[in-house]
Amino acid sequence: MNDSAVQVIDPAREASLRSIGQISYLLHAIVAVGAVLPGFQPGIALLVVAFIIDMFKRGDAAGTWQESHFSWRIRSVLWAGGLYLITAPLWVLLVVPGWIAWTLISLWFLYRVVRGWMALNDHRAMPT
Repeated sequence: MNDSAVQVIDPAREASLRSIGQISYLLHAIVAVGAVLPGFQPGIALLVVAFIIDMFKRGDAAGTWQESHFSWRIRSVLWAGGLYLITAPLWVLLVVPGWIAWTLISLWFLYRVVRGWMALNDHRAMPT
């Protein structure tokens, strides 16, 4: 997104979008940490809730710097989900490679959540 194309929004709307972003990143983080830590599995229900929030509220952020965060979170979930599906057969065929693949995907997802959340807190857009 070009910085000159970003519209200025009223403070109340920006605060509302940031609150939605904070909640979404929190839900993503809980799921991401749960995917990395053995024995802590909050389930994908939280991720589905965050994904639905992002899908429905994305239009509210159109043209703002926060729009990139909605896209970032949505892309992160879609890529991670796709990678999990692609590597799922490894669990059936060979458990250790499946575990390694899913651990790497989970770490990548956690990195994306932390990077995005830090940028949101610094009022910075994410790369598109």
